[in-house]
Amino acid sequence: MSLMVSGVLLCSLQTCCVCGKMGATVACQQKRCARKFHFPCGSRQGCVSQFFGEFRSLCWEHRPQQTVETHQDGDTVCIICMEPVEDRTSYSTMVCPFCKHAWFHRGCIQGHALRSALKHFACPLCKDREKFLPEMWRLGIRIPDRRPAWEEEEEQNLEDLYETYSHCDASQCLYRGGREQSEEEE
Repeated sequence: MSLMVSGVLLCSLQTCCVCGKMGATVACQQKRCARKFHFPCGSRQGCVSQFFGEFRSLCWEHRPQQTVETHQDGDTVCIICMEPVEDRTSYSTMVCPFCKHAWFHRGCIQGHALRSALKHFACPLCKDREKFLPEMWRLGIRIPDRRPAWEEEEEQNLEDLYETYSHCDASQCLYRGGREQSEEEE
């Protein structure tokens, strides 16, 4: 039996520590931690998967924490969605490690990372990349290495400009040969 087949069989027998169902394929990488989980279950429970280097996953107990020393001025809102954030850093509330003034929800900064991609991902407030990127990677934010979403959308919009319109929508066709002949010529 090959190593690959035995690995698949072993994973199918692993129980997810979150939902209790079989087939858990992700294990906490902390030494002596036996927690195994399905990737979606782990994400919902607060597990962190780091999408760089060794591609480690850590359970909610062993996941990295932000150690930035900062305080909020009154009611602080997420710089992306403008909704209130928790009064401290946590799994779901993060702060820029450079300016220490940009607070955001995990889901909001993840969406920002997916749209911006690696080339343009930076703190939405101070635009720092030097400290911001490594911290976001460490905290489990996935930053794809591709073109940003707006460039892909822009390219699609440009392609649409070169498309010729294929039929007449006018209520009264003004083409001398009539609507059918006009559409046949195109």
